[in-house]
Amino acid sequence: MSTVPDDLRYSKEHEWVRADGDTATIGITHFAQEQLGDVVFVELPEKGASVRQFSSLGVVESVKAASDIYAPVSGEIVERNVKVIEKPELVNSQPYGDGWMVKVRLADKGELAQLLSADDYRSHIGETAGAGGD
Repeated sequence: MSTVPDDLRYSKEHEWVRADGDTATIGITHFAQEQLGDVVFVELPEKGASVRQFSSLGVVESVKAASDIYAPVSGEIVERNVKVIEKPELVNSQPYGDGWMVKVRLADKGELAQLLSADDYRSHIGETAGAGGD
């Protein structure tokens, strides 16, 4: 089974976006969490904060490293996932589920077209379609 869901858009910095109307849910990919190792801390912006495409929106720290989370789209934070702040391990166990980071009201839906499709992201990380992540 692929570790890259087909219904999402991806950044080259390993964030994913699930667009629903004018709201986008953002998280880090399975590949990113695997590279980081066990996530122990997540820092996210407050509701109401503005983010710009490809600028830092938060930090994820693991036992190995600290890494910025980059906004794959511009907009206003409408919700941050308090669960991942309280239980950072959700980023490892459910990167596309309960491990999401923030929800953003999209400033420009056209930015989604600048992101990678699932197939393009698989090529970016060297995963073949249908292959596992290990």
